[in-house]
Amino acid sequence: MKKTNRTVRFICYGAVIAALYTVLTLISAAAGLSGGVIQFRISEALCILGVLTPAAIPGVALGCMISNLVTGGVVWDIVFGSLASLIGMLGVRAMRRWQWLAPAPYVAANVIVVPLVLRWAYAAEGTIPYFALTVGIGEVVCAWGLGILLLAALRRTKADRFFTL
Repeated sequence: MKKTNRTVRFICYGAVIAALYTVLTLISAAAGLSGGVIQFRISEALCILGVLTPAAIPGVALGCMISNLVTGGVVWDIVFGSLASLIGMLGVRAMRRWQWLAPAPYVAANVIVVPLVLRWAYAAEGTIPYFALTVGIGEVVCAWGLGILLLAALRRTKADRFFTL
């Protein structure tokens, strides 16, 4: 395949992943679960796509940025939340050979960064360890649990082959 076609495919995959992340976050926001001290963003499951394609790295990070913008996040959340997603996605991609453990860096990045953002950018009531626990539970359930289920479904239906660049 030509390099130009591969670049276009990479950009398109990343854009679709970002759009899907944003839509799923808006669904979580409608249920009151996408922000605050307790977060269950179903969009976090898309972090597992880093196992299948490098286009998921900018896709998830951009999706996080757009989601934080449209849901009314403060500038520090937009910047550092997106940075946490980017760092986490780089870790997911690096661990793609160990697909069942691959979400660990994504979860870790968010458990480290998001509690600090909640405390200092939003002045949320509570302690950073408490925020780490609540954010961590949401990340384990959504990014790891739902992510592994998504990967298993993609593999079972052979839809994972569509992510090849």
